[in-house]
Amino acid sequence: MPETDQQTHPYVGLRPYRREESALFYGRDREAREVATLWQATGLIVLYGASGVGKTSLLHAGVLPLLEPERTDLLPVARIGGHLASAESAGNPYVVALLSAWAPQLDPQQLSSMTISDFLELRPEHTDLYGDPVPTLAAIDQAEEIFHGSPLLEKERKAFLDQLADAVRRHPALHVLLSLREEYLFLVLPHERSIGQGSRTRFHLRALTPDKAEDAVRKPLRHTTRTITRAAADLLISELRTVDFVNELGETSTIELDTVEPIQLQVVCSALWASLPPLVTEITEDHARLYAKVEEFLFEFYKRTISEVAREHRVPSNEIRIWMRNVFITEHGTRNAVYEGLRTTQGMPNEIVHALEERHLLRAEQRLGIRWYELTHDRLIGPVSRSDSPESSLREARLALEEQNWEGAGRLADAAVRAADAGATWVRAEAAEIFASVAAARGEIHVARKYCEEAAGIFAERQRFDGVARALTTDGLLWLAQGDSTRAIERISAALNWAPNDLSAQVALARALMASDTPKAADAIISGLPSDLAQQTLKKLRDPT
Repeated sequence: MPETDQQTHPYVGLRPYRREESALFYGRDREAREVATLWQATGLIVLYGASGVGKTSLLHAGVLPLLEPERTDLLPVARIGGHLASAESAGNPYVVALLSAWAPQLDPQQLSSMTISDFLELRPEHTDLYGDPVPTLAAIDQAEEIFHGSPLLEKERKAFLDQLADAVRRHPALHVLLSLREEYLFLVLPHERSIGQGSRTRFHLRALTPDKAEDAVRKPLRHTTRTITRAAADLLISELRTVDFVNELGETSTIELDTVEPIQLQVVCSALWASLPPLVTEITEDHARLYAKVEEFLFEFYKRTISEVAREHRVPSNEIRIWMRNVFITEHGTRNAVYEGLRTTQGMPNEIVHALEERHLLRAEQRLGIRWYELTHDRLIGPVSRSDSPESSLREARLALEEQNWEGAGRLADAAVRAADAGATWVRAEAAEIFASVAAARGEIHVARKYCEEAAGIFAERQRFDGVARALTTDGLLWLAQGDSTRAIERISAALNWAPNDLSAQVALARALMASDTPKAADAIISGLPSDLAQQTLKKLRDPT
């Protein structure tokens, strides 16, 4: 691999390593050799491990480069789910998806009438220097997509697995590797004997030990003009292994874990590399202390991931973060596990939960046929436990109100109150306004009115006259909605005493006056409004629908 410079990242970050990046892939030498050997020797090897532990990286950057072209017949690594959505031709979609991955140059329509054995029989036989056949190696990455697919494709899934087993039986040189997350391992067990034809094994990929994590930190820099001292690498690894647990009483306990999660290591190393000044050629312990803000790097990773999921599913990001904190952190400051419901998990739609799992924030486990979720690692407890600023939560609460997401707005406003300092009473006032809107939307008018009174009182104490006017105006509109225009006029007029130029209060007063059969008084108010607002108000009053 050609030498790179400081501007080239020796760490890949969140994505898996590619085969061409094998020179940067360290810490998995033993595992890569064992998997490569087992794959060539057995009919079926099941490579399994937790989400984010590096199965795809191991396969592409660790195992594949060890396979000698003269001694193996290597098929392209397949991912069934990646081709399944586009396999719209006739035939078994799983079979077509697999064959399309093996032969991307062919039209799927050509493949739709083939079985797996048919395809293999059309390929030329590969032999070694002595004329002996070499093993045909077929890997399916993220194989859980086969076993945990749509119930509507159960018949096709079974037929695909039968074809795969038949192909191994009819082509003894075919050796299959299935790579999948460990929580799906139980789904593979009934098929191991038939696919492996009596020759099968499993390989459990675990997190990195501290010495292997050190290799993953230090050795990629061999291909750059930078180095990192052992002390600096040890500091990074130690921080990733150290977890502080803070319970609801504020009591802190610290433990040091035995392993390091590869994905977290990549997040931190990538962020450190990007943070260093350009002239740094040796990364010392001082640099690590100054620039490697492990907690901040993980927190930024967490926030960025939540924002991506929130944007994809059109929900406020703070709502997901509050749910994560409330659901997955116990009162003792430790990880909590919850089970998946039919459509939601502890109130959150399952499609959002699945997205969080795909992005390595949550991990799943099957227990007696029920799917349970928890944080992927104790090291995420700190980032998940952190609260957003009150301003951010209030802002997203108002957005939730606009979208009529009443439950989400209430949770976000409550989070703002809990995150605020004791003296920030304005947060409580603004939250009370939101609580009032939520209660009103639910038909709890008495509760909404109490929140209006609370907000008006706090705003008055802080001399926030605009806030007092808003709260009184909302209260007046509640009376108006109940048909009491007299009380409505009284409350809205009081709002204008606090803020005479408040346009919202003026429009509300015009509505109340019109409802009380005093149109001339309403017209007098409207005539003083800006022309465009006056026209809008008149239109709404004449045609309320």
